[in-house]
Amino acid sequence: MTEQYVLDLQQVDATQVAVVGGKGAHLGALSGIDGIRVPGGFCVTTDAFRRVMAQVPSIEDRLDQLARLDPDDREGIRTLSAQIRRTIEGIAIPGDLATAITRALARFGEQAAYAVRSSATAEDLPTASFAGQQDTYLNVMGPTAILQHISRCWASLFTERAVTYRRRNGIDHRAVHMAVVVQRMVFPHAAGVLFTADPITGNRKTATVEAGLGLGEALVSGLVNPDVFTVRHDEVVAKAIAAKTRALRALPAGGTEEMAIDSRRQEQPALTDAQVVQLVRLGRRIEAHFGRPQDIEWCLADDHFQIVQSRPITTLFPVPVTGDQENHVYVSVGHQQMMTDPMKPLGLSVWQLTAMAPMHEAGGRLFVDVTQPLASPTSRAALLDLIGRGDPLVRDALETVLDRDDFVPSLPDAGPAGPPASGAPAPIETDPAIVTQLIERNEASVDALRRDIRTKSGPELFDFLLEAFADHKRVLGDPLSMQAIMAGMEATWWLNDKLGEWLGEKNAADTLTLSAPGNVTSEMGLALLDVADVVRRQPEVVAFLQGVEDEGFLEELPKLAGGAEVRDAVEAYLDRYGMRCVGEIDITRPRWRERPTTLVPVILDNVRNFEPGAAERRFEEGRQKARQKEQDVLSRLRALPDGDRKADEAKRMIDRVRTFIGYREYPKYGIISRYFVYKQALLEEAERLVRAGVLPEQEDVFYLTFQEFHDAVRSKQVDDRLIRQRKDAFRSYQALTPPRVLTSDGEALTGAYRRDDVPAGALVGLPVSAGTIEGRARVILDMAEADLEAGDILVTAYTDPSWSPLFVAIAGLVTEVGGLMTHGAVIAREYGLPAVVGVAQATRLIRDGQRIRVHGSDGYVEILP
Repeated sequence: MTEQYVLDLQQVDATQVAVVGGKGAHLGALSGIDGIRVPGGFCVTTDAFRRVMAQVPSIEDRLDQLARLDPDDREGIRTLSAQIRRTIEGIAIPGDLATAITRALARFGEQAAYAVRSSATAEDLPTASFAGQQDTYLNVMGPTAILQHISRCWASLFTERAVTYRRRNGIDHRAVHMAVVVQRMVFPHAAGVLFTADPITGNRKTATVEAGLGLGEALVSGLVNPDVFTVRHDEVVAKAIAAKTRALRALPAGGTEEMAIDSRRQEQPALTDAQVVQLVRLGRRIEAHFGRPQDIEWCLADDHFQIVQSRPITTLFPVPVTGDQENHVYVSVGHQQMMTDPMKPLGLSVWQLTAMAPMHEAGGRLFVDVTQPLASPTSRAALLDLIGRGDPLVRDALETVLDRDDFVPSLPDAGPAGPPASGAPAPIETDPAIVTQLIERNEASVDALRRDIRTKSGPELFDFLLEAFADHKRVLGDPLSMQAIMAGMEATWWLNDKLGEWLGEKNAADTLTLSAPGNVTSEMGLALLDVADVVRRQPEVVAFLQGVEDEGFLEELPKLAGGAEVRDAVEAYLDRYGMRCVGEIDITRPRWRERPTTLVPVILDNVRNFEPGAAERRFEEGRQKARQKEQDVLSRLRALPDGDRKADEAKRMIDRVRTFIGYREYPKYGIISRYFVYKQALLEEAERLVRAGVLPEQEDVFYLTFQEFHDAVRSKQVDDRLIRQRKDAFRSYQALTPPRVLTSDGEALTGAYRRDDVPAGALVGLPVSAGTIEGRARVILDMAEADLEAGDILVTAYTDPSWSPLFVAIAGLVTEVGGLMTHGAVIAREYGLPAVVGVAQATRLIRDGQRIRVHGSDGYVEILP
């Protein structure tokens, strides 16, 4: 193939990123949009870059060194990248390449002024903007200067910031090449940036225009404050006009300089409202062409807008696709399930197929559409009450949407109201046999699943699984199971409300539920203490475990003194709990049975921090505290007016909560037990596809939906491009923070606590487990990296049931996500740990090792000096 060194922008389209880089491809595409003006120019292609790089001495060795450097080794990156830049800038541009560039200049005006702009092959992409990573040079004049600045652009691929950005985003330095855009210089009256969606709230119906006088570089680089206009439905709905004391202008002989603005012009807007609306209309045309919101750099010269750059806004959270134009309000499933990380497509589709409510996917997360229940007054009140008890931030975010009278339609009540979210207890007896019956029924169902799935493979497996999913939903939706869960929750609410009213007790149920029987998640944490008791007796095994990295370590244990006994203890634990893992609602996440090394640091912490018999002692201590609290509460109630009635009611509710609250954790255990059975069968099917040459790797099926996996098994074909696209999308979703509430306009709402009873500087959250504790904060984002001492306070993003083995070793808990009845809160109460959840950015605002005080009754955290 003949190498192309120069292409006019008019010859370029969006498919040519590999040839002209992200910026060049976007500018070429922009040039082809009807009604959009783009300054004329050309691209020096990546062929030219490769030609020059081939002349750089020992470049391969230097790129190897660069790849080995830690992204945090700033000094090493600075030194090596500077050496590479100097070498590239010192290479003479080959004669035929220089000739091709000067010929292109002659077409556009050899002595005109130009902007010389870097355009890397990994920038302005849907998943990574790379904004500001490479260099742009303005008002460059004459062929010699332009050639020199093209070399500088090539070298800017190796600026310290660009190298670090690639390392942090897992992008190979060799995989990125540099093209250069050379465009006729525009000398604007005004310039700036247009966001076709609100970059802060994510609202797709709101556009933001930032405008300043002179060259836009002053605004982009932060040299001046811009005017800011907010536009909605072709109308400027808000504006803030900045005082303009300085601007950047082009010099006649080349280059740029700062200039002072005449005092009479300093308070004048850079654009009229009519110009702002005109610009946003152009932006909407560009957005429609690229199919997603855009970050657009523009210039205004001679009363015409020229577009000098457009890139996707990569920080916006995607919106669920509905296929209609109606308004929708979505609530995050991940915030309820303690799993705010993105899920892979197979995980998303299996959860959707087994969930009790329709769920919509966006950004690798799941959302429930609550527009309909919000529309009628009675169902709205019930929904807000139920959600508000669990997570006040979600309720506040929903109320923010409802305050906008025009967004959620108001419908009449469809019929008689359902039962209130709280109030009279569910109509079942306080009978422990109910819980026993429910657990036995579920275990029988899982045993039948294990038995029946063994003989299924190929398309028959998928047909079987669809039937199993229906059975899964039937078990999950068992009315008796729902009544038992609600009975425990409602009794908790009743005790907190009534004992607060009658005795002034705050969160009394937290103590009354300590060591409640039958909680499979808290039992899981205590059972690992029992495993530690077995390990502790074998010093040789303890020493071995401290160096374990390989997942096959269990097979090595019998070779050590006492190792067989330890292996049996760990195996027994995995038989009961090995289906669990962090992020367990995603079937694709590795389970403890698949990755038992995850448990090793926790076992070693337990060996170090506890004495033998700790599990039984802790459970009994909790039971005694709950019993003492019950006696105390009842005796104080009897001393009140009408005290015997109040004490009798409270006693009934205490018995009720202790009978049913432990069962709250069991349905999730049942779901995840089934998931592991499904997963093992699906992985066997994936392995057959690998053996047949249909798939390169078993785990590639994680990037297919359940239906696509089914189709692949039937057809023995897989679209490799689809899997690559899904992997790229999943990586991009990892950088996004899912909102608690999302609207169809794209507005992401996190909610606020709106409290004034918290000390200045404290971090506000939701009180979920009573008590106050002071200690060392351990900020842990990966359970496998836990290193806890007695008295530490765990600070993390979220805790699902898999984190409960850590709870036995800590003194308190702080999480960024959570509600009153989510798993972390339930287990914290079971273990008597003061806990505050829903603390925004806790893992960033609290540093590992800082001393903090957790106010579990009042819902805030203090960072201590």
